[in-house]
Amino acid sequence: MAAFLSFNPAEFLNTLISLSVALLLGTLIGAERQYRQRTAGLRTNALVALGAAAFVDLGLRLNGQVGATQVLAYIASGVGFLGAGVIIKDGANITGINTAATIWCSAVTGAFAGADHEAEAALMAVFTLIGNMFLRPLVHRIERAPLDERATEAIYRLHVTVTQTRRDALRDLMVEKLEAANYPVRDIEELERGDEEVELIAILTSTSVDPKELDAVAADLGKISGVEHVSWTAQTSE
Repeated sequence: MAAFLSFNPAEFLNTLISLSVALLLGTLIGAERQYRQRTAGLRTNALVALGAAAFVDLGLRLNGQVGATQVLAYIASGVGFLGAGVIIKDGANITGINTAATIWCSAVTGAFAGADHEAEAALMAVFTLIGNMFLRPLVHRIERAPLDERATEAIYRLHVTVTQTRRDALRDLMVEKLEAANYPVRDIEELERGDEEVELIAILTSTSVDPKELDAVAADLGKISGVEHVSWTAQTSE
């Protein structure tokens, strides 16, 4: 009975508009993610926006601006945990960061709608779509630009796959040749490659190298008995 007595048609209509706008904008953001076959797609982003709008709207109705502000703080931390769930780390590769950021933006979009700022919610959704769609060609262009290893600070790794019986000897020889070329080794990691082979990964302390010099070291190591494969990689530091 109390529910019928407390029913306010004007507030109900306001909530309906806020939730509808949040669901629509969250769906638009999620549709782009779904098209890209990302982990968090259409339904996830739509529900995140809808949930954020509902929480802010409820806080606003129960305790005014103070209630909405308090709810926003919890939404920010809660969505952070949700976004962390879509980030996947596989060795040195990390994926899902952009998807996590999109979930964050969907939550802000919904929060705008729940706070009765539908125009700002639409603006946030448009900016999110611009970031995901129209900045993609710029990212690809930057990634295709040639990397000057001599001018770029990076973490360099020399990968040498050797037989198990020659592991210790080649490990020492690997360090010796790198230090002779003035590339001291910070650490060496080992990865088992089946029962007969192991990959030695020398992490260099240098922040920049001359590619030709590192190629020469790799070529020398490749000629040694027991060495199956040699290569080097560079990971630019942030």
